[in-house]
Amino acid sequence: MARAVNDSPTISNKRATHDYFIEARLECGLVLVGTEVKSIRDGKAQLQDSYARVENGQLLLYGLHIDPYSKATLAANHIPLRPRKLLAHKREIRKLQVALEQRSTTLIPLAMYFKEGRVKIELGVGRGKQQHDKRASIRNKEQARDLRRMMMKRG
Repeated sequence: MARAVNDSPTISNKRATHDYFIEARLECGLVLVGTEVKSIRDGKAQLQDSYARVENGQLLLYGLHIDPYSKATLAANHIPLRPRKLLAHKREIRKLQVALEQRSTTLIPLAMYFKEGRVKIELGVGRGKQQHDKRASIRNKEQARDLRRMMMKRG
């Protein structure tokens, strides 16, 4: 039996790689209600101002905005901005907590996508970039793009 192609949207946080050095990545599950899943399938979520924290041995995601589902009644709909629990193994959570305590790092959601019908979120352990680091990153990207263009013209 063939599986259907996953054409659900990947919601990404492009600003995260611009503002932070990503040192480690972790894929987590997300505890959601039904209308939230339907809104995410429609691509109606924003990761830009969100972050995660370890509290009482649990990972919580703050600032994730999921638009209310347009086809649901007001009584059955969800709250757009609420803390959401992330699902990860205890050892992974402890490892993240140690990394957050040792250095000046933060947990940033990088992408949200569907995997085998379930919503997954990719967290990154990020260290903030200075302004000169951001300029250097932009310069490196432009140089790589120019190099690709030159290679395509020759080849």
